[in-house]
Amino acid sequence: MDRDERAFFTRVYEAHFAPLFKMVVRIVTDAEIAEDLCHEAFVRFHRHSQRLADEQQALYWLLRVGKNLAFSAQRRVRTERNALDRMPKPSPHMGADEQVLREQTAQQVRDTIGRLPKNLRDVIVLREYGGLSYAEIADTLHISVANAKVRVHRARQRMADALGVEDVHPS
Repeated sequence: MDRDERAFFTRVYEAHFAPLFKMVVRIVTDAEIAEDLCHEAFVRFHRHSQRLADEQQALYWLLRVGKNLAFSAQRRVRTERNALDRMPKPSPHMGADEQVLREQTAQQVRDTIGRLPKNLRDVIVLREYGGLSYAEIADTLHISVANAKVRVHRARQRMADALGVEDVHPS
């Protein structure tokens, strides 16, 4: 790795680790697992970075890889659910009943997202947990902006139907 490649990698890592982590931790709900997955995404990026034109393309590539790693890890975690404490720590300002209800609701949303078809799951995670605009989603998934908007709408509608509510914004 020459000096330019090392500088490029460092810039991308410093600029994009936090947004990648934010998205991945929303999927897997465990900060340690999310950090490991983000580091794995950057290891893969290190091997692949020579083929990427700029930092924006690197961000989209990292978000795709991070999302895929996170969903793969989530599938593995489901089989080990009893062994891992995946729920966030209770807030000291929240009553026990309210915390249990919040945790159950969060788990229902995660389960519902997990049951969506891949094309809808991808857009809702990138939009709600990754914080990407429709244009950024379109670039990341190589689809049109209109298609990104339609898929996000359909994902929200399916989630709302599955959860029995009017509207869904999972973040």
